[in-house]
Amino acid sequence: MSSLSGRTALVTGGSRGIGFAIARALVVEGMNVGVTGRHEGHLSKARKAIEAAGPGGVETFTSDVRSYADMTRVVTGTVARFGRLDVLVNNAGVGIFANVADFTPEQWSAVIDTNLTGVFNATHAALPELRQRGGYVINISSLAGKNAFPGGAAYCASKSALNAFSESLMQEVRYDGIRVSYVMPGSVATGFSGGDESKGADWKSSPDDVAAIVVGLLSMDPRSLPSRVELRPSRPPRKS
Repeated sequence: MSSLSGRTALVTGGSRGIGFAIARALVVEGMNVGVTGRHEGHLSKARKAIEAAGPGGVETFTSDVRSYADMTRVVTGTVARFGRLDVLVNNAGVGIFANVADFTPEQWSAVIDTNLTGVFNATHAALPELRQRGGYVINISSLAGKNAFPGGAAYCASKSALNAFSESLMQEVRYDGIRVSYVMPGSVATGFSGGDESKGADWKSSPDDVAAIVVGLLSMDPRSLPSRVELRPSRPPRKS
């Protein structure tokens, strides 16, 4: 039996892509998982696939990480269903890519409020539960947080700020028995930002690779903390 069996995790943005792979991997390990998403249809489809993957229980919550009230409701609902909360995986994120001059204030807010404020909302709501028995906060960031590129000002800024948030949080809660890590994937074969999930699948990392890192972090002896993990494709296309 996995050492993770019986624990409970909350995965934001878990109906598709990386979040879905993480939720599924945790259920395989026997963990109970609460999954959030904004679209009931995506959540319903994901729930069936996640439940079929392993012995862990699954609960889904239609919600928006940009709403603090929603995140409070989700944490309360997860604990009500499973009796505890041990792990928070902040995965929900959006990407809108355009030059700053072409960005609208609404687009800027959508990226920052989801990728950064959403992490604060979920984390703030979860900390009282995590403090009860110790736990883990894992934030899914991006290599874009340290490698800026044209057209990515909002996204890169949000992930750079998320990295700093993670570092500060880690130092604040370490003596409460709460570990904090952030994972920085590079190119991952998902439909993120409306992209083609199959495009580049022969060289990009898989969502399952990110999920494996999350399982590995949770399985790590508590005396050690891999606080930042960078994941990149081994053999990306050569730049001409």
